[in-house]
Amino acid sequence: MTETETNTYDVVVLGAGPVGENVADRTRAAGLTTAVVESELVGGECSYWACMPSKALLRPVIARADARRVPGLRQSVQGPLDASAVLAHRDYYTSNWKDDGQVGWLDSIGADLYRGHGRLTGPRTVTVTGPDGGERVLTARQAVAVCTGSRAALPGLPGLDAVKPWTSREATSSQTVPGRLIVIGGGVVATEMATVWQALGSQVTLLVRGKGLLPRMEPFAGELIAEALTEAGADIRTGTSVESVTRENGTVVAVTDTGDRIEADEILFATGRAPRTDDIGLETIGLDPGSWLPVDDSLRVDGHDWLYAVGDVNHRALLTHQGKYQARIAGAAIAARATGETLVAGPWGAHAATADHAAVPQVVFTDPEAAAVGLSLAEAEEAGHRVRAVDVDLSTVAGAGLYADGYQGRARMIVDLEAEILRGVTLVGPGVGELIHSATVAVAGQVPVSRLWHAVPSYPTISEVWLRLLEAYRDA
Repeated sequence: MTETETNTYDVVVLGAGPVGENVADRTRAAGLTTAVVESELVGGECSYWACMPSKALLRPVIARADARRVPGLRQSVQGPLDASAVLAHRDYYTSNWKDDGQVGWLDSIGADLYRGHGRLTGPRTVTVTGPDGGERVLTARQAVAVCTGSRAALPGLPGLDAVKPWTSREATSSQTVPGRLIVIGGGVVATEMATVWQALGSQVTLLVRGKGLLPRMEPFAGELIAEALTEAGADIRTGTSVESVTRENGTVVAVTDTGDRIEADEILFATGRAPRTDDIGLETIGLDPGSWLPVDDSLRVDGHDWLYAVGDVNHRALLTHQGKYQARIAGAAIAARATGETLVAGPWGAHAATADHAAVPQVVFTDPEAAAVGLSLAEAEEAGHRVRAVDVDLSTVAGAGLYADGYQGRARMIVDLEAEILRGVTLVGPGVGELIHSATVAVAGQVPVSRLWHAVPSYPTISEVWLRLLEAYRDA
């Protein structure tokens, strides 16, 4: 029996996705020795089964849709997409599910990588079981950062495992196009994957338990996307629950609460996420396995001055870019505490992830795109702000008409009537994903409406919607 190897670092990071990588980058930049533990591919969910492959799949779909709205070009792009080329494009952006490049990056910043399953085995201690079954114990002088992310949550339908359903991983990595695809859910994964596979040739049936799509956004976002998906040929059924799922001779059969029987080649469950904390040793430090980990704004876990939870696991904002933002804050906070520096922990301070509460941006890469930052009207009112929603039809903007014939879209800004700042902005329409950062700057910067009048949009761009929104607010 070999002796267990023990190594000590300033910081141990559990999980080498984008969040863990960014924590390691910041702690190494501060001169702290850092170990990173990963049980799968370095680069995590985003690089191989989420952000990158999904957007690589969606880009040809959106480009074709845009081209079909441009005179002189639409006739050239009426044929089907080359599915093989689209899937190959996706494979390229996942590096064919190999992580050599990201491993090289970790090495370049001086972080040590330990491959295997890491579990907390007490305060400041992580035991890594390697692929060969051998164990190594890592001890952290300053901090352990849990960056293990989340996984797809499946409903408790009897016999579901035998059906072998798709989750987001299979939906973004499939090497074939199913002839018929059932999608369960109405959120971001459901709408984006319905967009992809319908465009690649699947007949998509979208089953939504709620009243509409994208329930966390302004209602008009889901309505416009539902209209476009229906026009593309998808069958959308709202207010519908699945009672049972079976696979008979290779065919998936879903029975709904209304008694409808729907057959397909594959079925995708896009029904939420669960934290990947069920087997990381939380019980050894008095926390519940499988739970989300509540944190303060420096991302430190409540009641544990050495433990940080960064990214999806804290359930603050399940978005890669927001997790990376948290990682930068957490890394800076870990470094500050390690050196005895006073934390700047107030709102918008260097060691406070304030944007998680006030300015979370998101883009849904459907056709049309939907983009939002900050609070919706309902959220702002629920928070007790005295606000006004200001709406503009994006088709009235000259740049939108030039962008696409028959442009359809809508913009809304939520104005705090007391502070005279923006609490939120939502944009829906072709190309709006590239507009959301200007809205994010306005919301995060708490720029007064009076100053926004001096931010002159270039003509003729879709960004002129800012002027139209301000005019609508002034004239209301």
